[in-house]
Amino acid sequence: MRIETTPIAGVALVHLDPHEDERGFFARSFDRAAFAEAGLDSVWEQANVSWNVRAGTLRGMHYQLESAPEAKLVRCTRGAVLDQIVDVRPGSPTYLQHVSAELTEDNRVALYVPPLFAHGFITLVDRTEVTYNVSAPYTPGVERGLRHDDPDLGLAWPVPVEVISDKDASWPLLAENGGEAPR
Repeated sequence: MRIETTPIAGVALVHLDPHEDERGFFARSFDRAAFAEAGLDSVWEQANVSWNVRAGTLRGMHYQLESAPEAKLVRCTRGAVLDQIVDVRPGSPTYLQHVSAELTEDNRVALYVPPLFAHGFITLVDRTEVTYNVSAPYTPGVERGLRHDDPDLGLAWPVPVEVISDKDASWPLLAENGGEAPR
């Protein structure tokens, strides 16, 4: 396993280091000590699966407030997604900047999403499955979101949005909230 840092502090890509033979391969996808050494939260409270029937399905951009922050480790186990995260940490030097990563069943890359980052993805192919470990349980009442098409974020989605929930389509624009992420 290899942890690759990104230009935004706390965000990382986790690459497998497969040991291959005639059977296939074996690889470590998580190592608590390696995560701790890289400064990444490594206590997982939940593991979730998102199954998506159609290409162009967009989920996001979700985050939980400081009262119930959650880190995520996201991996695409079937199909392909473009995963994007946005820094919504108050006072962060990279506030509202984003990181994008293509996660596929073939590249097996995982994206580490720190607490207080809005997270979302769009499926690039039909029948896509995404798994993610989460450091804190979902807490109703403290979830917030950003609009995937907010011009102030400048997120580029490589395929048209074909499927999106009413909730995700109706998050407020930053301009409606004084240029700030909802708190």
